[in-house]
Amino acid sequence: MTTTHIPGFPRIGARRELKAALEQYWSGGDEAALRAAGHALRHRHWRLQREAGIDLVTVGDFAWYDHVHNLTALFGAAPARFGIGRSVALADYFRMARGDAAQPALAMTKWFDTNYHYLAPELDRDTVFRLNPDWLLPEVREAQAAGHRVKVALVGPLTYLYLARQRGAGFERLSLLPLLLNSYWALLRQLAGLGVEWVQLDEPLLCLDLEPAWLRAVHSSYAELATAGPRLLLACYFGGVAEHAALLRDLPVAGLHLDLARAPEQLPLFLRDWPAARVLSAGVIDGRNVWRNDLRRSLELLRAAHQQLGADLWLAPSCSLLHVPHGLAGETALDPEVRGWLAFAGEKLDELALLARALDHGAETVADALQASDAVAAARASGSLARDPALRRRIAALRPEDERRRSPFARRIGRQRARLGLPLFPTTTIGSFPQTAEIRRARAQHRAGTLDDAGYAAAMRAEIGRAVAEQEALGLDLLVHGEAERNDMVEYFATLPRGFAVTQHGWVQSYGSRCVKPPVIYGDVSRPAPMTVEWTRHAQSLTARPVKGMLTGPVTLLQWCFVRDDQPRGDTALQLALAVRDEVLDLEAAGIRAIQIDEPAIREGLPLRRTEWPQYLRWAVRAFRLAACGVDDATQIHTHMCYSEFADILPSIAAMDADVITIETSRSGMALLDAFGGFRYPNDIGPGIYDIHSPRVPRLEEMTQLLDKAAQVIPPERLWVNPDCGLKTRGWDEVRAALRLMVEAARLQRVKAGADAAPA
Repeated sequence: MTTTHIPGFPRIGARRELKAALEQYWSGGDEAALRAAGHALRHRHWRLQREAGIDLVTVGDFAWYDHVHNLTALFGAAPARFGIGRSVALADYFRMARGDAAQPALAMTKWFDTNYHYLAPELDRDTVFRLNPDWLLPEVREAQAAGHRVKVALVGPLTYLYLARQRGAGFERLSLLPLLLNSYWALLRQLAGLGVEWVQLDEPLLCLDLEPAWLRAVHSSYAELATAGPRLLLACYFGGVAEHAALLRDLPVAGLHLDLARAPEQLPLFLRDWPAARVLSAGVIDGRNVWRNDLRRSLELLRAAHQQLGADLWLAPSCSLLHVPHGLAGETALDPEVRGWLAFAGEKLDELALLARALDHGAETVADALQASDAVAAARASGSLARDPALRRRIAALRPEDERRRSPFARRIGRQRARLGLPLFPTTTIGSFPQTAEIRRARAQHRAGTLDDAGYAAAMRAEIGRAVAEQEALGLDLLVHGEAERNDMVEYFATLPRGFAVTQHGWVQSYGSRCVKPPVIYGDVSRPAPMTVEWTRHAQSLTARPVKGMLTGPVTLLQWCFVRDDQPRGDTALQLALAVRDEVLDLEAAGIRAIQIDEPAIREGLPLRRTEWPQYLRWAVRAFRLAACGVDDATQIHTHMCYSEFADILPSIAAMDADVITIETSRSGMALLDAFGGFRYPNDIGPGIYDIHSPRVPRLEEMTQLLDKAAQVIPPERLWVNPDCGLKTRGWDEVRAALRLMVEAARLQRVKAGADAAPA
């Protein structure tokens, strides 16, 4: 019989129960209550898997913050600067994740090309790994006591090392592999002692372009770990690994998991000379998108594998279901036809069971499900709900000049400075201000119908007035309206344009307690009416200082939505770019002198293989330029990027030709800015000097030191002062304190430069 399993399940709960428990604990709650909430969620999710007919229940995918950080705790790899010592308590775990008064948090960045964040391990030549099995073994015992057949899932040793930040000259993190393998081996022995038969070790780094040393380490590492006891399932996902087929076939592991959603073409290559009695796990259900599986097409793909392998063929999603919402049960407001096209985590479990039944007992046993799947595929292919002929004609008529500013930066920046009247080292924020309880209450009342449109608009205008007044009191130079009306920087922009569907409960974890509700792009996207103009115009009417218009860029909208898979992503990006362009031009016509088009996801969207980079970067840069380049030279275009590695795509970032770019740099101590300086980035830069993802208020000395570093790399006339990212998740007390210090740091920098507050 075909075995079914999943690489991982969403941990936050159907109604974000983990988020609520974490935030209650962080605000002074009891650790026992937090642990009880985690216990309840794990058991609920294991039961869902069992009830759906999944054969192996996954343990090890639960994390209080993120699954990579779990390994840092499990293997006792806390950086020495935290003074934690041999074992890592829960309070220590969160201190590394969120920082404290003495130490900033671990650096946070994106998990491969997803919108999920992980805390990067921080390793140096003195790092010692010390196994803390209580970070995993109690969960294994919980699942076993509940009667489940357990498969443990962990990030593999090579991927853990590869994702780490290495500290110290002349140190190479791969040198720590023998020590780390000792800890993995000891853990596997303890799991074997508990009767665990299967352990899944995730090595998505094999989908990257790897240096030979890393590839050589694969065989030696798994040859050692294979002797520890449990049967090892090596999981490769987020792309194809066909070029490593010979290496992977020769590994002494009991099974290999392949991503057949992204790379179905690799299956025949692996079936050729596949070793006898070795499991091949076929990831045929897309773990990263929400479209229903085309069951008939999957069965056609799997037929030869099933005939050849029999019970050694396993079925699974392509990757952890962490990246999709929990389930569709509560989605009563979706268009019924669009809803019928979707499958969230719970529905994907059912799809796995259907495919296994069809393989084992014949397609006729799931005839109704196959017929329903065929009907969905036909409806989506017909395009009746998805295509907008007028929009397609508009795209076909685009001209090269639509993607170029009228003058080069060196000429237009003078007009912008004269118009904005900002001082040297101008201060600004990234856009959002705290989403207070009052804002959330008004939004909930409006959604429930107890607050009418006029009352809601009045409440939001009052919050915008508060944000403007706070910024004026703090002495900020370029203001924002605070985004009180926006529940999310992507979801808000999906509520008005055509071609989007917005869910009620489609929450996905981004990191820690931060959850997002990605919209679904099911058809051609167009903007029927302005979205932000009235809010921004109102803010500008309250102050003589300039106010930035705030928009989410086309590539980030694409990356942070569940995107249609029936046309190239670049085509969808151009449609989004035109919608943003229309909004930009309306903001400019309303008298807004600076407009920020956020693109934090542009690096995230980069394909994992370098051979595919040029094509992606061409359409990504084109989409941004199309969105931004319709304005007059005197209108200043800003963009923002954060929590990704940008150094290797700086030429493309420069080609976007934004007048000002703000970037995340505070957690890394301005390391990213060195790359911008070395590249001689030609336009204005605002390196973040305040980490907004931590509740700590940095000291003035920390900010001035970071600003001093920046001033050594960026000419004073091109240097801005700002936080790392938006402030919606913070409270007003900490925001006021931090921004007051930030403004003071800018003032001190002007003094050092021999300048006053006069315009640059």
